[in-house]
Amino acid sequence: MTTSTSSRKSPSTSASTSAAIARTTTTGGDAGRPRLVPVLWLALLATPVAAAANAPVLILPDMAGSLGVATSTAAWLVAAFAWAMAVAIPLLAGLLRRRGLAPVLRLSSALLLGGTLLVAASPWLPLTLLGRAAQAAGGAGLVAAAMSLAGSARRMGVISAGFGMLGATGPLLGAQLSHTVSWRLSLSVSLVSLLAVPAVITYAKAPAAAPQGRFDARGAALLTLLATALVLLPHAPAVAVGSAVLAAALLALHVRRRPEGFVPAALIRRPLFLGSALLALALSTSYFTLLFAVPRLISDRAGWDSGAAGAGQLVALLTGSALSWLLAAGSARMGRVAVRTVLIGIGTLAALVAVFASHGPLLLLATMGGVFGATGANAVLSTHAASSVPDAQRPTAIGLFTLCYQLGGAFGPAIATALVLGS
Repeated sequence: MTTSTSSRKSPSTSASTSAAIARTTTTGGDAGRPRLVPVLWLALLATPVAAAANAPVLILPDMAGSLGVATSTAAWLVAAFAWAMAVAIPLLAGLLRRRGLAPVLRLSSALLLGGTLLVAASPWLPLTLLGRAAQAAGGAGLVAAAMSLAGSARRMGVISAGFGMLGATGPLLGAQLSHTVSWRLSLSVSLVSLLAVPAVITYAKAPAAAPQGRFDARGAALLTLLATALVLLPHAPAVAVGSAVLAAALLALHVRRRPEGFVPAALIRRPLFLGSALLALALSTSYFTLLFAVPRLISDRAGWDSGAAGAGQLVALLTGSALSWLLAAGSARMGRVAVRTVLIGIGTLAALVAVFASHGPLLLLATMGGVFGATGANAVLSTHAASSVPDAQRPTAIGLFTLCYQLGGAFGPAIATALVLGS
Protein backbone atom coordinates (compact mmCIF):
# COMPACT_ATOMS: atom_id res chain seq x y z
CA MET A 1 0.00 0.00 0.00
CA THR A 2 1.40 3.40 -0.94
CA THR A 3 1.76 5.76 1.99
CA SER A 4 0.19 9.14 2.17
CA THR A 5 3.53 10.87 1.81
CA SER A 6 4.57 8.99 -1.30
CA SER A 7 1.18 9.43 -2.95
CA ARG A 8 1.20 13.21 -2.87
CA LYS A 9 2.53 14.84 -6.03
CA SER A 10 3.77 18.38 -6.39
CA PRO A 11 2.92 20.43 -9.47
CA SER A 12 6.42 19.89 -10.79
CA THR A 13 6.02 16.13 -10.45
CA SER A 14 2.73 16.19 -12.36
CA ALA A 15 4.35 18.25 -15.10
CA SER A 16 7.27 15.86 -15.41
CA THR A 17 4.89 12.90 -15.52
CA SER A 18 2.90 14.55 -18.31
CA ALA A 19 6.04 15.26 -20.28
CA ALA A 20 7.28 11.71 -19.83
CA ILE A 21 4.03 10.22 -21.10
CA ALA A 22 4.04 12.57 -24.07
CA ARG A 23 7.64 11.63 -24.91
CA THR A 24 6.83 7.94 -24.72
CA THR A 25 3.71 8.29 -26.85
CA THR A 26 5.37 10.18 -29.66
CA THR A 27 8.77 8.53 -29.70
CA GLY A 28 8.39 5.12 -28.11
CA GLY A 29 10.97 6.08 -25.47
CA ASP A 30 13.29 8.31 -27.53
CA ALA A 31 14.41 11.62 -26.15
CA GLY A 32 12.06 13.70 -28.27
CA ARG A 33 10.78 16.92 -26.77
CA PRO A 34 7.25 17.56 -28.08
CA ARG A 35 5.27 20.54 -26.95
CA LEU A 36 2.49 19.85 -24.49
CA VAL A 37 -0.74 19.50 -26.48
CA PRO A 38 -3.45 21.94 -25.28
CA VAL A 39 -6.05 19.94 -23.42
CA LEU A 40 -8.98 21.32 -25.43
CA TRP A 41 -7.49 19.78 -28.56
CA LEU A 42 -7.23 16.46 -26.72
CA ALA A 43 -10.84 16.75 -25.56
CA LEU A 44 -11.98 17.45 -29.12
CA LEU A 45 -9.94 14.47 -30.31
CA ALA A 46 -11.43 12.01 -27.82
CA THR A 47 -14.88 12.98 -26.64
CA PRO A 48 -17.12 12.99 -29.77
CA VAL A 49 -16.98 9.19 -29.76
CA ALA A 50 -19.03 9.24 -26.55
CA ALA A 51 -21.89 11.02 -28.33
CA ALA A 52 -21.59 8.62 -31.28
CA ALA A 53 -21.77 5.61 -28.97
CA ASN A 54 -25.05 6.75 -27.38
CA ALA A 55 -26.64 8.33 -30.46
CA PRO A 56 -28.70 5.20 -31.40
CA VAL A 57 -30.42 4.87 -28.00
CA LEU A 58 -33.63 6.71 -28.94
CA ILE A 59 -33.68 6.02 -32.68
CA LEU A 60 -33.28 2.25 -32.89
CA PRO A 61 -36.85 1.81 -34.31
CA ASP A 62 -36.08 4.30 -37.11
CA MET A 63 -32.81 2.53 -37.89
CA ALA A 64 -34.50 -0.88 -37.84
CA GLY A 65 -37.26 0.28 -40.21
CA SER A 66 -34.77 1.75 -42.66
CA LEU A 67 -32.67 -1.43 -42.70
CA GLY A 68 -35.70 -3.74 -42.82
CA VAL A 69 -34.95 -5.61 -39.58
CA ALA A 70 -36.50 -5.91 -36.12
CA THR A 71 -35.57 -3.38 -33.44
CA SER A 72 -33.95 -6.11 -31.35
CA THR A 73 -31.77 -7.01 -34.32
CA ALA A 74 -30.82 -3.38 -34.93
CA ALA A 75 -29.63 -3.25 -31.31
CA TRP A 76 -26.56 -5.18 -32.47
CA LEU A 77 -25.36 -1.86 -33.89
CA VAL A 78 -24.92 -0.72 -30.28
CA ALA A 79 -23.25 -3.97 -29.22
CA ALA A 80 -20.89 -3.91 -32.22
CA PHE A 81 -19.76 -0.41 -31.35
CA ALA A 82 -19.12 -1.35 -27.72
CA TRP A 83 -17.23 -4.50 -28.75
CA ALA A 84 -15.00 -2.67 -31.23
CA MET A 85 -14.20 0.07 -28.72
CA ALA A 86 -13.24 -2.43 -26.04
CA VAL A 87 -11.11 -4.58 -28.36
CA ALA A 88 -9.45 -1.79 -30.35
CA ILE A 89 -8.26 0.39 -27.48
CA PRO A 90 -5.54 -1.99 -26.19
CA LEU A 91 -4.58 -2.98 -29.75
CA LEU A 92 -4.10 0.61 -30.89
CA ALA A 93 -2.42 1.52 -27.60
CA GLY A 94 0.06 -1.26 -28.38
CA LEU A 95 0.63 0.26 -31.82
CA LEU A 96 1.09 3.62 -30.10
CA ARG A 97 3.80 2.10 -27.93
CA ARG A 98 5.63 0.57 -30.92
CA ARG A 99 5.15 3.10 -33.72
CA GLY A 100 4.38 6.42 -32.09
CA LEU A 101 1.60 8.97 -32.33
CA ALA A 102 1.33 9.96 -36.00
CA PRO A 103 0.76 6.45 -37.45
CA VAL A 104 -1.95 5.75 -34.87
CA LEU A 105 -3.73 9.02 -35.58
CA ARG A 106 -3.60 8.43 -39.34
CA LEU A 107 -4.87 4.85 -39.05
CA SER A 108 -7.60 5.87 -36.60
CA SER A 109 -8.70 8.72 -38.85
CA ALA A 110 -8.89 6.37 -41.83
CA LEU A 111 -10.95 3.83 -39.89
CA LEU A 112 -13.30 6.52 -38.59
CA LEU A 113 -13.79 8.11 -42.01
CA GLY A 114 -14.14 4.79 -43.84
CA GLY A 115 -16.59 3.43 -41.28
CA THR A 116 -18.69 6.59 -41.44
CA LEU A 117 -18.87 6.43 -45.24
CA LEU A 118 -19.95 2.81 -45.01
CA VAL A 119 -22.68 3.65 -42.47
CA ALA A 120 -23.85 6.54 -44.63
CA ALA A 121 -24.20 4.43 -47.79
CA SER A 122 -24.98 0.87 -46.66
CA PRO A 123 -28.55 -0.40 -47.21
CA TRP A 124 -27.87 -3.68 -45.34
CA LEU A 125 -27.39 -4.40 -41.66
CA PRO A 126 -24.17 -6.50 -42.02
CA LEU A 127 -22.35 -3.70 -43.86
CA THR A 128 -23.71 -1.15 -41.40
CA LEU A 129 -22.41 -3.28 -38.54
CA LEU A 130 -19.00 -3.33 -40.20
CA GLY A 131 -19.11 0.44 -40.55
CA ARG A 132 -20.04 0.95 -36.91
CA ALA A 133 -17.22 -1.34 -35.83
CA ALA A 134 -14.75 0.61 -37.97
CA GLN A 135 -16.05 3.90 -36.52
CA ALA A 136 -15.56 2.58 -33.00
CA ALA A 137 -12.06 1.25 -33.74
CA GLY A 138 -11.06 4.63 -35.16
CA GLY A 139 -12.53 6.43 -32.18
CA ALA A 140 -10.71 4.04 -29.84
CA GLY A 141 -7.38 4.97 -31.39
CA LEU A 142 -8.11 8.68 -30.95
CA VAL A 143 -9.11 8.08 -27.33
CA ALA A 144 -5.93 6.10 -26.64
CA ALA A 145 -3.81 8.87 -28.15
CA ALA A 146 -5.57 11.63 -26.21
CA MET A 147 -5.34 9.81 -22.88
CA SER A 148 -1.65 9.04 -23.42
CA LEU A 149 -0.92 12.69 -24.14
CA ALA A 150 -2.97 14.06 -21.23
CA GLY A 151 -0.43 13.14 -18.55
CA SER A 152 -1.82 14.81 -15.43
CA ALA A 153 -5.06 13.96 -13.64
CA ARG A 154 -6.23 17.55 -14.05
CA ARG A 155 -5.94 17.39 -17.84
CA MET A 156 -7.38 13.88 -17.88
CA GLY A 157 -10.31 15.24 -15.89
CA VAL A 158 -11.20 17.61 -18.73
CA ILE A 159 -11.31 14.67 -21.16
CA SER A 160 -13.32 12.45 -18.79
CA ALA A 161 -15.80 15.21 -17.99
CA GLY A 162 -16.23 15.77 -21.72
CA PHE A 163 -16.90 12.05 -22.14
CA GLY A 164 -19.63 12.18 -19.52
CA MET A 165 -21.26 15.30 -20.92
CA LEU A 166 -21.27 14.24 -24.55
CA GLY A 167 -22.34 10.74 -23.58
CA ALA A 168 -25.26 12.27 -21.69
CA THR A 169 -26.36 14.42 -24.61
CA GLY A 170 -25.73 11.71 -27.23
CA PRO A 171 -29.26 10.22 -27.23
CA LEU A 172 -31.01 13.59 -27.54
CA LEU A 173 -28.53 14.81 -30.15
CA GLY A 174 -28.99 11.59 -32.12
CA ALA A 175 -32.77 11.89 -31.99
CA GLN A 176 -32.72 15.52 -33.10
CA LEU A 177 -30.40 14.84 -36.04
CA SER A 178 -32.44 11.80 -37.01
CA HIS A 179 -35.74 13.66 -37.02
CA THR A 180 -34.43 16.71 -38.87
CA VAL A 181 -32.04 15.04 -41.34
CA SER A 182 -31.33 11.30 -41.10
CA TRP A 183 -30.42 8.65 -38.56
CA ARG A 184 -27.27 8.06 -40.59
CA LEU A 185 -26.11 11.59 -39.75
CA SER A 186 -26.74 10.81 -36.08
CA LEU A 187 -24.18 8.01 -36.30
CA SER A 188 -21.60 10.31 -37.91
CA VAL A 189 -21.04 12.84 -35.13
CA SER A 190 -17.65 11.36 -34.21
CA LEU A 191 -16.25 12.82 -37.44
CA VAL A 192 -15.88 16.06 -35.49
CA SER A 193 -12.82 14.45 -33.86
CA LEU A 194 -10.91 14.68 -37.13
CA LEU A 195 -10.74 18.47 -36.75
CA ALA A 196 -8.25 17.99 -33.91
CA VAL A 197 -5.93 15.50 -35.64
CA PRO A 198 -3.69 17.98 -37.54
CA ALA A 199 -3.26 20.17 -34.47
CA VAL A 200 -2.40 17.24 -32.20
CA ILE A 201 0.16 15.89 -34.68
CA THR A 202 1.71 19.37 -35.00
CA TYR A 203 1.96 19.99 -31.26
CA ALA A 204 3.28 16.53 -30.44
CA LYS A 205 5.57 16.24 -33.46
CA ALA A 206 8.64 14.19 -32.67
CA PRO A 207 10.95 11.61 -34.26
CA ALA A 208 9.47 8.27 -35.24
CA ALA A 209 9.33 5.52 -32.65
CA ALA A 210 12.32 3.20 -32.34
CA PRO A 211 11.76 -0.44 -33.39
CA GLN A 212 10.92 -2.64 -30.41
CA GLY A 213 11.40 -6.15 -31.77
CA ARG A 214 8.95 -8.57 -33.30
CA PHE A 215 5.28 -7.80 -32.79
CA ASP A 216 3.57 -10.17 -30.35
CA ALA A 217 0.71 -11.21 -32.64
CA ARG A 218 -0.27 -14.18 -30.47
CA GLY A 219 -0.55 -12.05 -27.35
CA ALA A 220 -2.65 -9.48 -29.21
CA ALA A 221 -4.92 -12.22 -30.59
CA LEU A 222 -5.42 -13.84 -27.18
CA LEU A 223 -6.22 -10.49 -25.55
CA THR A 224 -8.71 -9.77 -28.34
CA LEU A 225 -10.35 -13.16 -27.80
CA LEU A 226 -10.58 -12.57 -24.04
CA ALA A 227 -12.05 -9.08 -24.48
CA THR A 228 -14.56 -10.36 -27.05
CA ALA A 229 -15.70 -13.15 -24.73
CA LEU A 230 -16.13 -10.70 -21.84
CA VAL A 231 -18.13 -8.25 -23.97
CA LEU A 232 -20.42 -11.09 -25.11
CA LEU A 233 -20.84 -12.42 -21.56
CA PRO A 234 -24.20 -10.67 -20.97
CA HIS A 235 -25.56 -11.79 -24.35
CA ALA A 236 -24.41 -15.44 -24.52
CA PRO A 237 -23.21 -16.35 -21.02
CA ALA A 238 -22.76 -20.10 -21.52
CA VAL A 239 -20.47 -19.77 -24.53
CA ALA A 240 -18.79 -16.59 -23.31
CA VAL A 241 -17.80 -17.99 -19.90
CA GLY A 242 -16.07 -21.00 -21.41
CA SER A 243 -14.37 -18.87 -24.06
CA ALA A 244 -13.22 -16.31 -21.48
CA VAL A 245 -11.75 -18.97 -19.18
CA LEU A 246 -9.92 -20.62 -22.07
CA ALA A 247 -8.61 -17.31 -23.43
CA ALA A 248 -7.48 -16.18 -19.97
CA ALA A 249 -5.62 -19.44 -19.37
CA LEU A 250 -3.90 -19.33 -22.76
CA LEU A 251 -3.02 -15.65 -22.29
CA ALA A 252 -1.53 -16.35 -18.84
CA LEU A 253 0.64 -19.12 -20.29
CA HIS A 254 1.70 -16.86 -23.14
CA VAL A 255 2.64 -14.03 -20.78
CA ARG A 256 4.87 -16.44 -18.85
CA ARG A 257 6.62 -17.44 -22.08
CA ARG A 258 6.89 -13.90 -23.40
CA PRO A 259 6.89 -11.50 -20.41
CA GLU A 260 7.81 -8.48 -22.56
CA GLY A 261 5.12 -9.14 -25.17
CA PHE A 262 1.84 -7.42 -25.99
CA VAL A 263 0.65 -7.80 -22.38
CA PRO A 264 3.76 -7.13 -20.26
CA ALA A 265 4.06 -9.40 -17.23
CA ALA A 266 5.54 -6.59 -15.15
CA LEU A 267 2.43 -4.49 -15.79
CA ILE A 268 -0.22 -6.99 -14.72
CA ARG A 269 1.78 -7.83 -11.60
CA ARG A 270 1.75 -4.22 -10.37
CA PRO A 271 -0.72 -3.83 -7.48
CA LEU A 272 -1.23 -0.15 -8.30
CA PHE A 273 -2.20 -0.95 -11.89
CA LEU A 274 -4.45 -3.88 -10.98
CA GLY A 275 -6.17 -1.98 -8.18
CA SER A 276 -6.79 1.04 -10.42
CA ALA A 277 -8.13 -1.03 -13.31
CA LEU A 278 -10.42 -3.21 -11.20
CA LEU A 279 -11.83 -0.24 -9.29
CA ALA A 280 -12.50 1.55 -12.58
CA LEU A 281 -14.30 -1.57 -13.85
CA ALA A 282 -16.50 -1.70 -10.73
CA LEU A 283 -17.40 2.00 -10.86
CA SER A 284 -18.02 1.91 -14.60
CA THR A 285 -20.30 -1.12 -14.27
CA SER A 286 -22.24 0.59 -11.47
CA TYR A 287 -22.63 3.77 -13.52
CA PHE A 288 -23.90 2.05 -16.66
CA THR A 289 -26.30 -0.02 -14.57
CA LEU A 290 -27.73 3.15 -13.04
CA LEU A 291 -27.80 4.90 -16.41
CA PHE A 292 -30.20 2.31 -17.82
CA ALA A 293 -32.11 1.44 -14.63
CA VAL A 294 -32.85 4.80 -13.00
CA PRO A 295 -35.33 6.13 -15.61
CA ARG A 296 -37.45 2.99 -15.13
CA LEU A 297 -37.10 3.23 -11.34
CA ILE A 298 -38.22 6.87 -11.39
CA SER A 299 -41.26 5.92 -13.45
CA ASP A 300 -42.21 2.93 -11.27
CA ARG A 301 -41.47 4.35 -7.83
CA ALA A 302 -42.06 8.09 -8.21
CA GLY A 303 -44.64 8.13 -11.02
CA TRP A 304 -42.69 10.47 -13.32
CA ASP A 305 -43.38 10.33 -17.05
CA SER A 306 -40.57 9.45 -19.44
CA GLY A 307 -39.99 13.05 -20.53
CA ALA A 308 -39.49 14.32 -16.99
CA ALA A 309 -37.29 11.36 -16.10
CA GLY A 310 -35.14 11.86 -19.20
CA ALA A 311 -34.72 15.59 -18.60
CA GLY A 312 -33.88 15.05 -14.95
CA GLN A 313 -31.32 12.38 -15.78
CA LEU A 314 -29.69 14.61 -18.38
CA VAL A 315 -29.20 17.38 -15.79
CA ALA A 316 -27.86 14.86 -13.27
CA LEU A 317 -25.39 13.40 -15.76
CA LEU A 318 -24.11 16.80 -16.87
CA THR A 319 -23.71 17.97 -13.27
CA GLY A 320 -21.96 14.81 -12.11
CA SER A 321 -19.58 14.90 -15.08
CA ALA A 322 -18.68 18.53 -14.39
CA LEU A 323 -18.13 17.87 -10.68
CA SER A 324 -15.80 14.96 -11.46
CA TRP A 325 -13.33 17.45 -12.93
CA LEU A 326 -13.03 19.10 -9.51
CA LEU A 327 -11.94 15.77 -8.04
CA ALA A 328 -9.44 15.29 -10.85
CA ALA A 329 -8.09 18.82 -10.43
CA GLY A 330 -7.54 18.35 -6.69
CA SER A 331 -6.40 14.73 -6.77
CA ALA A 332 -2.67 15.53 -6.65
CA ARG A 333 -3.13 17.39 -3.35
CA MET A 334 -5.49 14.79 -1.87
CA GLY A 335 -3.31 11.73 -2.38
CA ARG A 336 -4.23 8.31 -3.71
CA VAL A 337 -5.84 6.92 -0.56
CA ALA A 338 -8.15 9.92 -0.13
CA VAL A 339 -9.15 9.91 -3.82
CA ARG A 340 -9.99 6.22 -3.77
CA THR A 341 -11.94 6.64 -0.55
CA VAL A 342 -14.06 9.35 -2.16
CA LEU A 343 -14.65 7.30 -5.31
CA ILE A 344 -15.57 4.13 -3.43
CA GLY A 345 -17.73 6.01 -0.94
CA ILE A 346 -19.75 7.94 -3.51
CA GLY A 347 -20.04 4.93 -5.83
CA THR A 348 -21.33 2.74 -3.01
CA LEU A 349 -23.73 5.41 -1.78
CA ALA A 350 -25.12 5.90 -5.28
CA ALA A 351 -25.84 2.18 -5.62
CA LEU A 352 -27.51 2.00 -2.19
CA VAL A 353 -29.70 5.03 -2.92
CA ALA A 354 -30.82 3.45 -6.19
CA VAL A 355 -31.76 0.24 -4.38
CA PHE A 356 -33.77 1.81 -1.55
CA ALA A 357 -34.92 5.30 -2.61
CA SER A 358 -38.46 5.92 -3.84
CA HIS A 359 -38.32 9.69 -4.51
CA GLY A 360 -37.36 10.98 -7.95
CA PRO A 361 -34.78 13.56 -6.81
CA LEU A 362 -32.95 10.95 -4.72
CA LEU A 363 -32.81 8.57 -7.67
CA LEU A 364 -31.40 11.37 -9.82
CA LEU A 365 -28.76 11.96 -7.14
CA ALA A 366 -27.86 8.29 -7.49
CA THR A 367 -27.29 8.83 -11.21
CA MET A 368 -25.20 11.92 -10.44
CA GLY A 369 -23.10 9.93 -7.97
CA GLY A 370 -22.67 7.11 -10.46
CA VAL A 371 -21.38 9.31 -13.27
CA PHE A 372 -19.20 11.26 -10.83
CA GLY A 373 -17.55 8.04 -9.64
CA ALA A 374 -17.04 6.60 -13.12
CA THR A 375 -15.71 9.73 -14.82
CA GLY A 376 -13.62 10.61 -11.79
CA ALA A 377 -12.13 7.12 -11.83
CA ASN A 378 -11.39 7.36 -15.55
CA ALA A 379 -9.57 10.64 -15.00
CA VAL A 380 -7.61 9.92 -11.83
CA LEU A 381 -7.10 6.16 -11.76
CA SER A 382 -5.85 6.12 -15.35
CA THR A 383 -2.98 8.39 -14.31
CA HIS A 384 -2.31 6.12 -11.32
CA ALA A 385 -2.19 3.12 -13.65
CA ALA A 386 0.14 4.91 -16.07
CA SER A 387 2.47 6.09 -13.31
CA SER A 388 2.94 2.53 -12.04
CA VAL A 389 5.07 1.45 -15.02
CA PRO A 390 8.14 2.66 -16.94
CA ASP A 391 7.66 5.28 -19.64
CA ALA A 392 7.79 2.77 -22.50
CA GLN A 393 4.84 0.79 -21.12
CA ARG A 394 2.53 3.70 -20.33
CA PRO A 395 0.49 3.59 -23.55
CA THR A 396 -0.06 -0.14 -22.92
CA ALA A 397 -1.09 0.55 -19.33
CA ILE A 398 -3.61 3.16 -20.46
CA GLY A 399 -4.94 0.83 -23.16
CA LEU A 400 -5.52 -2.07 -20.76
CA PHE A 401 -6.95 0.26 -18.11
CA THR A 402 -9.41 1.70 -20.63
CA LEU A 403 -10.38 -1.82 -21.71
CA CYS A 404 -11.44 -2.52 -18.12
CA TYR A 405 -13.44 0.70 -18.01
CA GLN A 406 -15.14 -0.10 -21.33
CA LEU A 407 -16.17 -3.54 -20.08
CA GLY A 408 -18.41 -1.75 -17.58
CA GLY A 409 -20.38 -0.46 -20.55
CA ALA A 410 -21.04 -4.06 -21.57
CA PHE A 411 -21.88 -5.40 -18.09
CA GLY A 412 -23.98 -2.49 -16.79
CA PRO A 413 -26.89 -2.57 -19.27
CA ALA A 414 -27.16 -6.37 -18.86
CA ILE A 415 -27.35 -6.05 -15.08
CA ALA A 416 -30.00 -3.33 -15.41
CA THR A 417 -32.02 -5.54 -17.74
CA ALA A 418 -31.80 -8.51 -15.40
CA LEU A 419 -32.70 -6.54 -12.25
CA VAL A 420 -35.06 -3.81 -13.48
CA LEU A 421 -35.80 -3.58 -17.18
CA GLY A 422 -36.75 -7.21 -17.63
CA SER A 423 -39.34 -7.18 -14.83
